[in-house]
Amino acid sequence: MLHQQHQALINALQDCIVACNHCYDACLKEEDIKMMAECIRLDRECAEICSYLAQALCRDTPFAADLASVCATICEACGNECKKHQHEHCQKCADACFACAKACKKSA
Repeated sequence: MLHQQHQALINALQDCIVACNHCYDACLKEEDIKMMAECIRLDRECAEICSYLAQALCRDTPFAADLASVCATICEACGNECKKHQHEHCQKCADACFACAKACKKSA
């Protein structure tokens, strides 16, 4: 299969999707949801671009490098926002985002 060359990146993308979706859900349950608004927004943005890139890589997209570059930017933004919050779900999400950004940069 053509996407096997991207398997490490696809795995990082999937880990990031899971972490962002978990963080998104957990943030919605926090006491001060207004404080979590940007984190929630970026969790969604990040999960969506990671999902799209994973699907595109499986289709052997000719835009892999461009999409990976955009994905890295969004993952870093999400990771930076999550790092601001002391919640365990945010810290784990930040770690997954930064790992994904690093994997994306390798492919960009």
